[in-house]
Order: sequence, then structure tokens, then C-alpha cells
Amino acid sequence: MSNSIGIVILAAGKGTRMKIDTPKALAPALGRPLLDYVVSASLDFAKDCALIAEIGVVIGHRKELLESWWEGHTSKSAMKLAWQKHQHGTADALKACFNDLPQFWNHHYTLVACADTPLLSKAELVSLFNVLKNDSTLVGVAATFETQNPTGYGRIVTQGTGFSIVEEKDATEEQRKIKEVNSGFYILKTSHVKTILSTITNQNKSGEFYLTDLFKPAYAVKPVRFPSETPFLGINTMEQLSNISMILRDQKLKQLFADGVQILNPQSCYIENNVKVGIGTVIYPGVTILGKTEIGSNVIIESGCFIKDSTIHDRAEILANSYLEEAIVHNEATIGPMARLRPGADIGPLAKVGNFVEVKKSKLGKGAKVSHLSYVGDAEIGENTNIGCGFITCNYDGANKHKTKIGKNTFIGSDCQMIAPVEIGDDAFVAAGSTISKSIPDGGFSIARAQQVIKEGAAKRFIKTKKT
Repeated sequence: MSNSIGIVILAAGKGTRMKIDTPKALAPALGRPLLDYVVSASLDFAKDCALIAEIGVVIGHRKELLESWWEGHTSKSAMKLAWQKHQHGTADALKACFNDLPQFWNHHYTLVACADTPLLSKAELVSLFNVLKNDSTLVGVAATFETQNPTGYGRIVTQGTGFSIVEEKDATEEQRKIKEVNSGFYILKTSHVKTILSTITNQNKSGEFYLTDLFKPAYAVKPVRFPSETPFLGINTMEQLSNISMILRDQKLKQLFADGVQILNPQSCYIENNVKVGIGTVIYPGVTILGKTEIGSNVIIESGCFIKDSTIHDRAEILANSYLEEAIVHNEATIGPMARLRPGADIGPLAKVGNFVEVKKSKLGKGAKVSHLSYVGDAEIGENTNIGCGFITCNYDGANKHKTKIGKNTFIGSDCQMIAPVEIGDDAFVAAGSTISKSIPDGGFSIARAQQVIKEGAAKRFIKTKKT
């Protein structure tokens, strides 16, 4: 079909210079694997150009990790995996794709992309494709750019009306001075690939099979020079990963500004790519927001907060130095300062979790308050219930976790412990300093503490003084 394209993403590399144990394609940049960025750009490009697309990801080093990535990917249905058993060059990688995924020969076009270029957008791919689409005489196009430091890149060598790509190891001293270089992104008619791919040899200084041999003066191919090298910047070192992550961070911040988010000191904040933030939200300096976090409108997030994979609804307040992980905070709730919400914390509308309070796998109802120095684990606390200072749910017996359930409109005094499993009813009252091990019915009052004893004049027996 003339409107179909096979998108081959080369992701078999080790990332040796990065000194990581995972495939380079899975190295994270602003919270997403490098490969994710290229997959997204490729699918967006195909959609914009009304192309029927199928992605083939060529894997190699630690392939089991890439298989796991693929299993959990939202675009899994549009992707297939091919295995390059031994890394013998880019042409060998493309052969591996066609060997494992022979249906790719049926696509009219073939796009070859690198997995380590997270700054790539659909715009570059659309521009590249349009050059090939609009000239019926061409069989392939290669994206190129000029750079002041061409070291490591293949050089674009023009020969008459044609051109070739000469890898640096094979280039002459004169050719190495050329500033126009190969990006590693190509779109070709699949018929050309089928004709030439099997003829490529490894007769070069690297002893590898070069995909660039698809581009020779004898073929109807064309270099397409882009005005900036930035979209095609690849990653080979941790320093490059850091530099490109900074660019991605700046892009993310610009997007949030455009969405109506106020970030008081953007250079001090780290907000990952997948984070969503609603209009009118204010983010103070020194905030870290990670993963799949979603933040609603008109939320306040004060300095020093760390938020990961959490959902925060409209008009909530996350006060200074609070830590949230896999938590839910509903409308107009207040968290902190210096509170910790662990996975499974679900804080209801208008509820309050105060300073030095830790909540784990627990649900607080609307208007419930746990204001100071408390631990709430494996619990349910009903609407408008007030928990005093120093409260603890004793949820763990050394082998198993047990649940505490407290009803609505109940008052729990300071320094109380709930020995789970236990239930406290609605409209109940627990006196300060009580250790509760039995359930309390609705409207019940409970006090569980030893009787106070006073012995006049006996204090001197217990007060120690320093010897002079």
C-alpha cells in the first residue's frame, strides 16, 4: 500500500560509554525511557501524514528488559520486536527486523530511526517524508545537519548530483573536515531496501554492515539538510544524557507556563515529562514531581515537596517539605507541612493531614483531621472525625497487617493507640492516653489508662542532683 510505512527503531545498543547495565534505549530522560520519545514522535508523524504505520523495535543487549518494556507499553499493539543476535552494524540490525518481521516488506515506505534521540519531534519526520513523497524519482532521503564538531558522525560527501555517507573511520582527512553530517534518520522506499540490503558487505575499517550503504551516488537518493542539529542529538555518555534532560526539562516548563501554571522559581524545580498540572496551580521553589502524577487546578505546592505517581485534586494544598508517593489527595484537602503519604493513602475532600503525620494504605473521609505526630496505617477514618496528637494505629502483629476502622464525627484524644483489628463507631469518644483493643459502638465513650496515683513528698526519692 502506498500509504503504509514500516518504522524500524534501532534499540539494540549497550550504552557502553554510559556504563549502565540496561540497554541504552531504556535510559531515563525526564522520567521516560529514551525509546519512548522516539516511539511517540514516530506515531505522531504517521498520524499527521495519514500513514498506516507499524513499528519494529530491534533489540539486542539485555533483550529481556526491552521485552518487559514492550509488554507494558500503551502502544504495544502498534509495535513488534525483532532480535539482532549479534551487533554487527546498522544494516545487520535492519536485516534482523525484516528477518523476524517479514510483513515489513509489504510496507511502501521504511523509516529507520535511532532509539537514543529524545528531542526528535514529528515535525522533522514530516519534513523528511514530504521530500520523498513529493519527488517520485527518489528512492530514499537522509536527514542531515551542519555541526561545528562533526567528530563521530558520518560525513555527507557530494559527488556530482549524488551523494554518499562516509563513516568517520573510513573518511579521508579532507572528508573529515566536512561539517554536514548524517543524523541516522532515513526514509526509503522499501523496494530500494529490498534490492540493496542483501548486497551490503562489511568491507570497511569497522568490519560492520553499514546502513549508510543504501545511499550512494548511483542511487536516486537525497540528503535533506535541517537547520538545527538539536532534534537529532543522540546520547552516548551520562553527560550528554544530563544535558539533553535539561533541554527536555525546559520544554516541559514552557508547556506548563502555556497551560497557566505558575512556577515561582523554575530553575529549582524538577518536573518529569508525564506529569500533568492544571491551570492556576502554584508551584513554589525546590519542588520535585515525578512519574504519572496528575495535579488539578488552583493547587498550592509549597517548597521542598516531593511528589511521585500521585493524584492531587483541585484547590488542595501540599505544604512545605511533604512527601507523597502513590497517594490521592481530594479537593481542598491540606497536607503538611512535613507530612508523608505512602502508597494507598486516600485523603478525602477538606481533610487535613498535618505535620509529622504518616499515612499508609488508609482512607480519610471528608473533613477528617489527623493534625500532629501520628501514624495511620491500614485504616479507614470517617467524615469529620478528629484525631489528636500522637495517635498510632498498631496495624502489624509481627506477621500480618490488620485494619482499624473509625466512624464519622468521632473524637480520638491525644496519645491513643488502636490495637488492630478494631472498630470505633460513629459519634464515639476516646479519651486521651487510651490504648484501645476492643471495638466501641456508635456513640460509645472509652477510656483505657491506669488510674493516677499521687504520693505527697515522695518526689525527692526520684530526683537526682549533681555532686559538687
